[in-house]
Amino acid sequence: MKNNKIKKKRGVWNFGGNVAPNFVNHIIKSVPFYLKGHEIIIKSSDYFLKNGSVCYDLGSSTSELLISLTRFTNKKVKFVGLDNEIKMVKFSKKLIKKKKIKNIQIKKTDILKYKLLKSDLIVSYYTMQFIDPKYRQDFINKIYKSLNWGGGFFLFEKIRGNDARFQDILTNLYNDFKEDNGFSVKDIDLKAKSLRGILEPFSDKGNLGLIKRAGFSDIQTIFQYLNFKGYLCIK
Repeated sequence: MKNNKIKKKRGVWNFGGNVAPNFVNHIIKSVPFYLKGHEIIIKSSDYFLKNGSVCYDLGSSTSELLISLTRFTNKKVKFVGLDNEIKMVKFSKKLIKKKKIKNIQIKKTDILKYKLLKSDLIVSYYTMQFIDPKYRQDFINKIYKSLNWGGGFFLFEKIRGNDARFQDILTNLYNDFKEDNGFSVKDIDLKAKSLRGILEPFSDKGNLGLIKRAGFSDIQTIFQYLNFKGYLCIK
């Protein structure tokens, strides 16, 4: 099955064009247990959110996670989604308006420059891997600084294997996953070429280094399937 809704030219991947309306249908076929990761975050949010809390989703795309968070809790929480793609922001705002949700704000911004308020929960759901590696430490530092003591940070990322052999195994198994979900070998190859220099995953060790240097010491793996991993970090 070809997916012509997604831009696939070499090295020019972005989340613009017609991506927003088809985003969820595409991503659940591309990222293993994408919605299950949402469920883990949603059910864990009760440990961090309280009346008056601020919660950020950094790279909120079409805002399904934030919408689900508002439906899960009856606490008075300010939910804020940040995204740098205008079509994602517009799509999110229309969806939130349609569902008549009052406590979500969606902002079109560069998350590296945006000043975060003191918060109790921050989510980066497969977002950091698209940030230029030279800015990633600043990104995690900002998150740590924003969190209140005891606040939670969920970081979900695609990761590289520990060495070349493991990387080959993980890549081949991941390609099998995509083929099983209807993507052709040609689709997979074109997507990989379009992401060159744009999607740059770190290894597990690399991600943990960023997290620990920012100041986090309480870190727990909360999800992993192949080369997709979720960390829960508590300040």
